[in-house]
Parts: sequence; C-alpha cells; structure tokens
Amino acid sequence: MPPALSSQPHTQLNCFKRVLSGMVALILVLDGLYLISLKKIHFGTVLPVVIGIILLGYALFYRWIQRKLTQHSSLKIYWRLGWGLFWMWCISLFCFFAYIHFGTQSQTSTQANAKVVIVLGSGIENGLPSPTLAKRLDTAATYALQHPQSYLIVSGGPAFAEQLTEAQVMSNYLQQHYAIAASRIILETKSTSTALNLQNSQPLLHHLGTDKTQPIIVVTSDFHTLRAAAIAKRQGYKQFSMLSAPTPLYTRYNAWLREYFAYISGWLLNEY
Repeated sequence: MPPALSSQPHTQLNCFKRVLSGMVALILVLDGLYLISLKKIHFGTVLPVVIGIILLGYALFYRWIQRKLTQHSSLKIYWRLGWGLFWMWCISLFCFFAYIHFGTQSQTSTQANAKVVIVLGSGIENGLPSPTLAKRLDTAATYALQHPQSYLIVSGGPAFAEQLTEAQVMSNYLQQHYAIAASRIILETKSTSTALNLQNSQPLLHHLGTDKTQPIIVVTSDFHTLRAAAIAKRQGYKQFSMLSAPTPLYTRYNAWLREYFAYISGWLLNEY
C-alpha cells in the first residue's frame, strides 16, 4: 500500500480529535463564562472553563504537541498517564451523575403530619433568591399553604457582597409571593453549608416545641436530597422526609458537578 494511503486514516483521526476537542472546549468555556457572568462562581462553573481552555490549547497546538511527544519518549508516558487519569475521572463523574439522576427519584417523600419544614438556602443574587433557591421556596410554600399549621425554618447565612442574609431574603420572598405570615417563618441566619443548616436549625426546633426525633420535612433541590439526607441522618434526625425542588435546566449539570466535589468534601469532613 502506498505510504500516502496508509497514513490517510491516521491523518483523518488526528483531524477528528482536533475538531472534537475544539467543539467540546467551546461548549465548556461558553457555558462556564455565561454562568460566571451571572455571579455563579463555584467549582461547577469554573472547572468547565479550565477544562475547556486546556482542550482548546490541545486542539490549536496539536501538531506542536505531537512533535514534542515524538522527541521525548518519557514525556509521552506522562502524557498518556494524564489522559488516562482524566478519562477515569470522567467515568467517575458519569457514574455520579447516574447516581444523582436515579437516586433522587427514590429519595423524595413527604410526611403530612410534619410540624416543621426546614428550607435549605442556595444563594441569593442582588437581594433576591437565586433561581435554584426560588424553586426550593416555591416547593416549600406549596406544602405550607396546604398545611397551615406548619412552620417554616428558612436557613441561610451571610452571602458575599449582599446586605441581607439568605434567610432574610427567603422570608421576604415567602411573604411577598405567597402571603405566608411572618409568624410562621423562623429565620436561621448563620449557616454557610448544608451541615450547618441542619445543625443550627436544631435549637429552633426546640423553640417550636419539637426536636430532631419528630417528623420534619427538609426542602432542597432534587440533586441535593441524597447528600442532605445523609447529613441529617448523621446528625440524629430520625423521622425526616426530603421534599425536592426542580433545578433550572440551564444550571442543572453545573450544579451536579459542584455536588460531585461537595460529596468528596463532605466525606473528608466526616459529615455523613
């Protein structure tokens, strides 16, 4: 077979790699930058930009990279090791996404006789609930209106560059959008994590004449129910039920990516 013909499939494969890397890079960078422009700055938005820039560099400097790898055999070993680790991470991320997708479908439940509903915070923007937090509040309000004897503990502490705490913003939203009486809303204004949300809500439960061993509903986003339930169980909540709120589509997978690292962090901090 002539050399030109034998090398043609290899050339086409290299071209495909460059084009695919460039397309994926563009999607990741645009997605991350768009959400960052909305002040959503966390692992789930920053990491796609970083990965996208690396893939874009790979696509643009593909030939130069291949020459360097050909010239330095030891470098090629590290290059392949790096790609191997990256694909292993991608597989673990895919498995985690599947765990979130299927696990949340079996986690959600409610208790009709729960006296208290704890609503976990999820960020505020310019004095208003973030779209994700608004969904949680909408879900909690629906339950509260159907069960007028219940109380709502809105849990969320200080937010960066915001004058109000998350809890204050959450309370305002419930009163303004659903006319829920302020007397039914208890504010927990110090927490900055899920573990603290649940921990700092416990004294407020006593104030309402109940405790963590009694029926309680915890409202959070669908992707967050599994980790929140594990933390609640570790803290001694006995008869809690998770009530999940839908996550806006445009932030869903970035939120899942953030949750991936939150799971690792929670495990390292022994929160479960």
